[in-house]
Order: sequence, then structure tokens, then C-alpha cells
Amino acid sequence: MITFDRVTVRYAEDGPPPLRDVTLTVEEGELCLVAGRTGAGKSTLLRAINGLVPHFTGGTLHGSVTVDGRDTRRHPPRDLADVVGVVGQDPLSGFVTDTVEEELAYGMEQLSLPPAVMRKRVEETLDLLGIAELRNRPLRTLSGGQQQRVAIGAVLTSHPRVLVLDEPTSALDPTAAEDVLAAVTRLVHDLGVTVVLAEHRLERVMQYADRLLYLPGDGRVVDGPPATVLTGVELAPPLVELGRLAGWDPLPLSVRDARRRAAELRGRLAEGAPPAPTPAPEPTAALSARKVVVRYPGTVAVAGVDLDLQVGQVVALMGRNGSGKSSLLWAVQGSGPRQGGTVTVTGSAGSVDPKSLPAHQARRQVGLVPQTPGDLLYLETVDGECHQADKETEAAAGTCRALLDQLTPGLPGDRHPRDLSEGQRLALALAVQLTAAPPVVLLDEPTRGLDYLAKRQFVSLVRGLAADGRSVVVATHDVELVAALADRVIVMADGEIVADGTTAEVMLASPAFAPQVAKVLAPAPWLTVDQVAAALVAQREPA
Repeated sequence: MITFDRVTVRYAEDGPPPLRDVTLTVEEGELCLVAGRTGAGKSTLLRAINGLVPHFTGGTLHGSVTVDGRDTRRHPPRDLADVVGVVGQDPLSGFVTDTVEEELAYGMEQLSLPPAVMRKRVEETLDLLGIAELRNRPLRTLSGGQQQRVAIGAVLTSHPRVLVLDEPTSALDPTAAEDVLAAVTRLVHDLGVTVVLAEHRLERVMQYADRLLYLPGDGRVVDGPPATVLTGVELAPPLVELGRLAGWDPLPLSVRDARRRAAELRGRLAEGAPPAPTPAPEPTAALSARKVVVRYPGTVAVAGVDLDLQVGQVVALMGRNGSGKSSLLWAVQGSGPRQGGTVTVTGSAGSVDPKSLPAHQARRQVGLVPQTPGDLLYLETVDGECHQADKETEAAAGTCRALLDQLTPGLPGDRHPRDLSEGQRLALALAVQLTAAPPVVLLDEPTRGLDYLAKRQFVSLVRGLAADGRSVVVATHDVELVAALADRVIVMADGEIVADGTTAEVMLASPAFAPQVAKVLAPAPWLTVDQVAAALVAQREPA
């Protein structure tokens, strides 16, 4: 169905090619998973399938890409629209209409399908993705996860033979991600649709994949069965890391496979327990919010929430898509709507409500990185953004660049922010906000587009912020990140807080929020591979 024949892609003649002499074939009805470091070339590979590379992205393509017998050199994306459906990393940038129902119908209108067919497919897709209640909602009022599902639905209504998805679950809560992946696998197994899917959260997808295309970052593509390829790569989900630690061969790709083999490991760990959290010093308030209310036309996003944040604490804010997480963060920061309630930040300047301050001063009290980090970037180069961040916050020259290098090393300073991958753009926006060193830092889905190694660096950076006395809130659907990072977990639903406790208390009590290690080793209270590794090392050390 898809053939790459000695494909090399270059964006600059003197720069390294993201794809170098790539030859591979994806058969009809395969689910092919694409993985690799942030910026390794995954998006370039996906965009080459429907001709966006090089027809719209620029650069040069050597070799040939053939899809269903059509050579992309002679067939631009418009000629492949009936065969290939593409969903990019940023769904909002791809929308062309105003409401959900209109967006689902738009692609079919361009293919001149009969109205009766269009109506039937719209209804089927609304039900398939669980978004029927959103049909009349304006697209810009949806949460990031809801927008993601609409973008996928807009492609599915055209019934493409090839479906290309660039991080389709990055903005989805665990349950919604399972629903989307179940729908995708049904398309593969029941209709023979060929799916090429790039994803950083391999733990969500690898059990469904027929093949794994791994991009090491040097232009090559390593091709093979997922369990085989994952044996020798540096990027691996917790389940694979646990399998390596336990010496399992072949490596497990699902929790079920791992549990069947984990009896001996559970026995070895039975006498131990994860280390208890370090006792916190006397809690010191960094921010106090009372009775916060946020309303939008037709909905109450935040319904009278109380929130207390402590100095030196990392809080994970979780909940299904549309539960009010982002609205709460924007209301607390002061830039978003707040129809009721109070927010007080306590710092060196005394107690103040960020909403009462000019934007540049509010940023020094509460920093917020939104789900669409490009909203914070407005200059022509990476170096320009870093220099401006240092200047505006009166930080030492190079402060912003040093933070950026912790997240994604070696990013070219002359690159335009719009030419960065989603993960690189997010890292830049995060570095810009952290340069101001506010006492409270709010991060809305900060690891979208980041690979496992970048997430480890992110965890180290956030823990460093907490150690320096800052309060950090991370709104995320990434349960593996929360298990490794958070001191406390707050869960929201329908604009209210429904759970608030330590990370272990909240995550172990909910199958939806439990990380892979917890599912494999239950009922023992282990959350991360690092905890298990430390316990095994302690067993081997003499008493």
C-alpha cells in the first residue's frame, strides 16, 4: 500500500537529512507505529506519505514514495485526498469550519458525496468517538482533547484507505485514548485500513502495532516487530523497561502479557515496599484560591473550586477531557475568565491577585505554559525568543537558552519557531516562561511531543524548581509522568475536584489512572520502574 524507495529528504543543503536512503513497505491493513526522539524526523516521514513533503514543506525529496500505486512526486496532496487521511499534531490549526458537525462533513463535501451518505457517516463518527454531545459546539470552545477527537473524526468520515496520525492520543485522557485506539484498530481489522501512527506514549499503542518504525535521529529507519525493535533502543515505555529489568524474553507489549510472567518478580518484591515520601516541612502557602468559578456560554467549566498550593510541592492536575483543568489554570493565572472567587499568591512582594496586575507583572507571580505553546512565541528565531525572555525578565544572558538545552539539547538558534516540531516548540515556550522564575508555575499538558528521555529531563527540571521553593502544577493525562513526578494528585470532573491526595493514594485507587508498573505488580503499591530497580538493588546489597 505504501512504498518508500531509497528516500532522502533535505530541508537545507548543508544540514543533516531527517530521512536518509529509507526503503520500506507498509502492507494493506497494517497498523504501523512510528517512534523516535523529538525532532528525529517522524513528522517528515508521515508527511511524505501524502505528499506534504516536499510539495508544501519545501526541501527536496530524492527517491520515490508510492501510495496505492500513486507516486507522490507526480500526485500532490489534493490528488491523494481520497486515499490518505492525515491528522496532524495541532488539530486546531487544521480546522476549516466553525462547529463540530460542519467539520466532520467538510471533507466529504470536497469529495462530492451525497447528502444522505454524509449525514449517515457524521452520525456514525460522532458515536464512534463519543462526541455526539459536542455536535453543535464551536470548535474553539472545545478542550484540547475534544479537538483531537474531532480532528480524527473529520478524517474518518471520508473513509480513507490509509490513515496517517501524528500523536493522536497526546491530548486525550486515558479512557478517551483507549476509545480512539479501539476505533482505529477496528478500522484496521474490520475494514483493512492501513494506519501509520506516530506516538511518543508507546505504552498506549505498542500492543496494537503490527510493526514498529524507529527513527534513531541519524536519518535511518529501523523496521521490525515491536518486541524485537524495542530490545535495542533507548526509548522504551515502562512495561518494556520492567521487562528488561526482570530479564523477560521476548519483551511484553501488554499488561496482560507482563502479569502472566510477573509472579516471580512479585514474589521477590513481596518483602519490600516503595520508599515512603520524604516528610514535608511545615507547609507554606504559595497560592490560595477560593470559590473559583469559570463560565462559558452554555456550560460551567469550573464550579466553585478551592485550591491551595504549597511551596516546594509538585501537583498533578488530572481528569477527563473537558473536566475544567485548563479553565482552572487560566483563572488562577489571571489571564483567563473568572466570574467568581479569589486567588492570592504569597511571595516576596506580599499577597496579590495576579488578575489585578498587568500581564508582564502577573507572569512574574504565576507562569503558565498553555496547551498550544506557539501562542507564546512571536519572534523570528529561537535565539530571538531566548534573548527577549532574558531581557523582559532581567535574567542573566543565556538563562533561557540553558533551560531550553535541558529539555531539548542542540536546537538550532536560527530556526523559526513555526518550523519546530510540537515537542521542540513546547520546550521553547516552557523555557521562556521559566526564565521569569515565578513562585508558582502552571503547565498545561507540558509533555505533549516529548519523548521518554526528554520527559526524564523534564522531571529533573520540575523537581529542581520545587527544590528551589517553587510550587508547580502540571495538568496532564500522562499517568506515567505523574507517577514519576508528582507529590500530590488532584482529579477534576465536571468542573469540581473529586479527589485530592498523595500520588500513591490517588493513582493506586483508580484503574484509569494507574501506571503500567502498578497494573503489573498489583496489589503491591509500586508505581515506577525506578522504585522496583532500587528495591532489587537493595536486596543484592549485604545487610
